[in-house]
Amino acid sequence: MKNDLPHDLVRTLLAVVDEGTFDAAAAALHVTPSAVSQRIKALEQRTGRVLLTRTRPVRATGSGQIVVRFGRQLARLEGDARTALGMAEGGEGTEPSEPSWLPIAVNADSLATWFVPALASLARDARIHVDLRREDEAHTTALLRAGEVMAAVTSTPDPVAGCSVRRLGAMTYLSVAAPQFAARWLDGDTALLLPAAPVVCFDRRDELQDAFTRELTDGQSASPLRHYVPSSEGFADAVTAGLGWGLVPRSQAEPRLRTGALVRFLSDRTVEVPLYWQQWRLDSPALAAVAAAVAAEAARALQ
Repeated sequence: MKNDLPHDLVRTLLAVVDEGTFDAAAAALHVTPSAVSQRIKALEQRTGRVLLTRTRPVRATGSGQIVVRFGRQLARLEGDARTALGMAEGGEGTEPSEPSWLPIAVNADSLATWFVPALASLARDARIHVDLRREDEAHTTALLRAGEVMAAVTSTPDPVAGCSVRRLGAMTYLSVAAPQFAARWLDGDTALLLPAAPVVCFDRRDELQDAFTRELTDGQSASPLRHYVPSSEGFADAVTAGLGWGLVPRSQAEPRLRTGALVRFLSDRTVEVPLYWQQWRLDSPALAAVAAAVAAEAARALQ
C-alpha cells in the first residue's frame, strides 16, 4: 500500500536519528549511505512530509518525531513479543532472549536521590536495561513528544498525546546556605536581603530560586549574582562552599544541616515540586515493571 509505513524504512529513520548522520546510520545498518538516503526519501514521499533536517547532527522535524515515536513503540512491542516467545537474535534454541531497552527521562535531583534505588528491584532481571536521559523536570515531556524516551519523570500533569500519567508525589526543597554566607548576606530581614544575595542555580532554565524569591518579595527575582552548577551533587556542594544560597532537596540538605555545614533560613517555608510519571500507552511487561518499581520507591521517598 502506498500510504503504509514499511518497517525497514521506519527503522532506517530511527537509525539516522539515533546515530546523528546518514553515514553513521549506514554503518549501523550495514548498508551504503546511498541506500539510507533513498530509504529516507521514500519514507518522506509516502508521508508527504519532510521528516529530517539535514543538519549535523540530523534532527527529526515535527512530522519526523511522530514517525520516530511510532517506530520506537513498534520496536518495543516487537521486543516484548520476542521475549514472550523465547526468541533470540541467533534463532530458535539460543539464549539469552533479546533484552528490553527502555530510554527514560529523569530530572537531576531525582536521579541523585531516589530514582536509582527505584531500579534496584530490576537488577534481578538481566533482560531489562534502562537508558537514562537527564533533563529538567519541566522539560522531560519534550523528549516524550519527540519519541526519544518511552517514559519520564516530569512536573507536568497534562499527558503527552499517547501517554498515561501517574502522580508520584512531591520532592521537598529547603532554603539553605553555608553559615558564613548566611551571616554575611542574610542577617536581617530575609525578604529584603534575598534579592541581593548571590544565588546558586542548576542551569539557565532553573526557575526554582527565582520563583521562591518572587513569592517572598514584590515580584523580584533572585540576584543576578549567580553561579550555574549543572549537577545535583555539585549544586549542594556549591551552596555548602558558600558560593550562594540555594534550594536543596531535603534528603541532600538534612545530613549537612546535622553537621552544621548548612543552615536553614526561612525555616517555616519549604518548596514542594510535584512529580509525575508519564509513559507511552503500551502493553509492555518491561515498561510496566519499571513503572511499578518507580511508583513503589516514590511512595517511600517522596511527600
